[in-house]
Amino acid sequence: MIYRKATFNDVEEIYNLVNLYAQEGVMLARSRNTLYETLRDMYVAEEDGEILGVGGLHIVWDELAEVRTLAVAKKALRRHIGANIVEYLIEEGKALGIRKVFTLTYQDKFFGSLGFKVVTKDDLPQKVWKDCIDCPKFPNCDEIAMEMYI
Repeated sequence: MIYRKATFNDVEEIYNLVNLYAQEGVMLARSRNTLYETLRDMYVAEEDGEILGVGGLHIVWDELAEVRTLAVAKKALRRHIGANIVEYLIEEGKALGIRKVFTLTYQDKFFGSLGFKVVTKDDLPQKVWKDCIDCPKFPNCDEIAMEMYI
């Protein structure tokens, strides 16, 4: 398994992977446009030329970043790919001087196993919510807010 920064050649596979889960209602959809705009945020897990996992670290504010767009191909579940991607993202965050990472998720057990703690959405700064305006679930977000100090 190779873990690396995403490239333009990965966008279509990332799009398909993320939106498969979005169709099932377990993560938010991402447009191709959004994926291109946030490509520099993303790491992928690749095996035999196939993208099996993706995740992004999006800088939100001073020393604050979001772990987002985390997805692992169903055939590759239970191989620690998601955990490894989050570890890469956190290491990148540390190198940038990030002190706190958060996520909005439906997978609270997974993130809890990595050291994230559930918080109320009100604990997150307003700056976090700028992307939410475009979300189809806004203003009735049912995702779980979690954070971790690094």
